[in-house]
Amino acid sequence: MRSIVPSAAVLRQKYALVSALRAQGFAIDSCEAGKPAASSLYLVAEGEVSPSPARTLILGEGERSAVPFRDGNPARLSYGSEDAAIGSGFVGAMLRGPGEPVAADPESLALLALAERIAASDITVLINGPTGTGKEVLAQAIHMGSSRRDGPFVAINCAALPETMLEAMLFGHHKGSFTGASSGGQGFFRAANGGTLLLDEIAEMPIQLQAKLLRALQEREVVPIGGTLPEKIDVRVIACANRDLQGEVLAGRFRADLYYRLSVFPLSTKALSERPGDIPALAAAMVVRHGGARATLPWISADALEILIDHDWPGNVRELENVIQRALLLAPGDAIEAEHLIFDRPAERRVDTGGSLSNIVQIHEFHAIRETLAACNGSRIETAKRLGISERTLRYRLAKAREQGDDIARAVSA
Repeated sequence: MRSIVPSAAVLRQKYALVSALRAQGFAIDSCEAGKPAASSLYLVAEGEVSPSPARTLILGEGERSAVPFRDGNPARLSYGSEDAAIGSGFVGAMLRGPGEPVAADPESLALLALAERIAASDITVLINGPTGTGKEVLAQAIHMGSSRRDGPFVAINCAALPETMLEAMLFGHHKGSFTGASSGGQGFFRAANGGTLLLDEIAEMPIQLQAKLLRALQEREVVPIGGTLPEKIDVRVIACANRDLQGEVLAGRFRADLYYRLSVFPLSTKALSERPGDIPALAAAMVVRHGGARATLPWISADALEILIDHDWPGNVRELENVIQRALLLAPGDAIEAEHLIFDRPAERRVDTGGSLSNIVQIHEFHAIRETLAACNGSRIETAKRLGISERTLRYRLAKAREQGDDIARAVSA
C-alpha cells in the first residue's frame, strides 16, 4: 500500500479521514520524518503548496468536485460533511494503487489486517467466499505484501480448463508425452517458481488429480507428464473456493487430507450485502477506475448512494461494478443520480423482522408519504414540499415501497 504524506493543515482539518486511511492500510508519513519515498503521495489542503504537484491530492471544502490525476497536474477533491462517505471513498481510490483491495467496513478492514500479517509468512492460505467477493484481489494483496512480491503471481481457474488438460497445465509435460504434445510445457507450478500460485475454484478439481496436487504441496516438487524425475519448486499456494470445502469432503468430492493441507490458514470473504460499509468506497473506486478519462469525475449523489446501500447485491462486487459502469454511460453531467442506476433485477424484498428500528421507521415513513400524497390529491411536487424532501427522493421512496409490494402511488390514485 502506498505511503501518504499529509500536511499539517490536513491533519488538523481531516483527522478522521487520515485515521480512516491508516485503518485501510495506507502508511501515513510525516514531512518532518525525512525525505519521503519516491512513490509517496502528498495530501494537502486547498491553498497549500506541495513539493510534487504530480503526486499531490488537494482537499477542499464546499461544493462537491472530483478531478483525477492527469498530465502531471494534482488531483483535486472538494466536498462537505454530508458527502463524507463518498468523499473519503474518492480519496482512497485516488491514492490507492491499481489492483489494491478496497475496504471501509470494519469487518473488511479486519480481514485485510489479518491478510497483511499472513503475507509475512509463507504458509498456504485457503480463501472461501461467494463468487464476486474479491477472493483473487485478496490473494494478490497477500502476494504483494510478501517477500515473493517481485516473483510471479500466476492465477489458474480450475473450472475453466478441460479436465484432460488440467494435469499438464498444472505440472507441465514433456514433448511427445501425449497426442498433440509437439513441444514441452513447464506448467503453472514451475511458471510460478519464486512467486505465488493461485488455484481458483479448487473445489472443481477432479478428485483423481487431487492426490498429485497433495504430493506437490507436501514434497514441494512436481513430476511433469512423460517424466520420471521430480523437479523442485519454490511456490506459495493460495487456494480459493466458492463452496464449503468441508461439505465437499463429507460428500466424498474432495480429499480430506488435501483440505487440511490447503487450509493452513483459512480466510473468508463475505457477500457485499453483509458489508454495506464497503459500498461507498467500492463505488467511488469504480468511478475512478472507469471514469478516469473525464476531466471531472461524476459524484455519486446521496439518493444514489442510499439505493446502492439498500440493494441486496446477489452478484456481489462484480454486479456493483456493472451498475457503476452503466451509470457512467448514462450520467451526462457531474453527478450520478438515482435514475442512472440500472440493476439486473430489483432488490429482493427484505425479510420482515417485526420490531427492528429500521422496519419501524420505514413503516411510518411509507405511512406519512401515503397520507400526504392523498392530502395533496396525488401531486408529487406538493407532497415533496410538505415532507421537506426533493421530488427525486420522493420518487425513489415510492419505488422502494413498490419493490416491497406497497404501490402507494397507485393506491392513492385508485
